[in-house]
Amino acid sequence: MLTSKQLFQRRRQRTRAALRAKTNGKARLSVFRSSKNIYAQVIDDLKGETLVSASSLEKAMREQLKTGADKSAAAEIGKLIGERAVGKGVTDVVFDRGGYRYHGRVKALADAAREAGLKF
Repeated sequence: MLTSKQLFQRRRQRTRAALRAKTNGKARLSVFRSSKNIYAQVIDDLKGETLVSASSLEKAMREQLKTGADKSAAAEIGKLIGERAVGKGVTDVVFDRGGYRYHGRVKALADAAREAGLKF
């Protein structure tokens, strides 16, 4: 029987393989969530550099948010990452949810990033 960590690793590998097949030179919006915070980065894999990033640990976000571990925090981070990416001229990305299911905080971040102008 597989542990939850092993299942997570399988989902992550499956997601990354699918992204490599359809990236076509687009930047990647990567999401990481911990039990207390949420982080997002727009990464250019061809150059190997992070274009923009946002997290619930930033000082402005810590003052604004009650906690970094709920849907409202994820929505604020999604809105912030979308605004920063569009400001840098990045509008088309592929969404890398990692091994996380597209539900809850991950979905809230993605929806807010779409509303801010990112297409994926």
